[in-house]
Parts: sequence; structure tokens; C-alpha cells
Amino acid sequence: QVRLLESGGGLVQSGESLRLSCAASGSIFSITAMGWYRQAPGKERELVARITQPYTLTYGDSVKGRFTISRENGENTVYLQMNNLKPEDTAVYYCNADVRVKTKGWQIYDKNYWGQGTQVTVSS
Repeated sequence: QVRLLESGGGLVQSGESLRLSCAASGSIFSITAMGWYRQAPGKERELVARITQPYTLTYGDSVKGRFTISRENGENTVYLQMNNLKPEDTAVYYCNADVRVKTKGWQIYDKNYWGQGTQVTVSS
């Protein structure tokens, strides 16, 4: 089994910054993609940013130029640096990962995982 543990959410004022972290742990053979999605009340979940191996970055249009996703080499952790936050960034932010899972018998299979979510609130 694989677990995604998010941290770093909170309440900030417009224009301030936050950094989210997501650490994956468990029976991981490798992670082929890792990223962040968000969901505001009454809205659909949307892509914020994603890293697809080996190093392809994808950003949602509304966060380009303000948010930066990164992942340390060799670590199963992804970070989201969010600068110049706006009230419309208020949402629950979810970590997501495409994982190649290894079993005790060393079989490998692919599975997608979601974290529990962390609340980001930006006041005006």
C-alpha cells in the first residue's frame, strides 16, 4: 500500500506565499508522475501542477507564473511553492501520484493515489 501525506496548508492574506509538501511512502517501486490538484466549494477538481517523469512540468492556466512545482532527485516528495496568492486560490489542495507499486513477491503494478487534502484559504 502507498500513502500520500500532505502538509503546509493554512490561512494567508492576498499576496502572501505558502509552500505545500507531499511525501509518498509505502511499497513504492517508482513514481512516474506526481502533482497537485485543487477543489473549491461548488467547483470541479482541477489541475494545479504536475511533474511527469523524467521532467515534464504542467501547470494550470490560472497559476502559471505564480506557482512552482518541484521534486528532489531520488525523493518521493513533491513541493508546491505558491506565491502571490489570491482569494480565488482558496480550495482544498490534493496531492496525486502515479505509482508503480511493488508487492512482497516483487510483482509490479500501476496505481493512482490521492492524498487526504490540505486546506488553503486566502483572505482579501
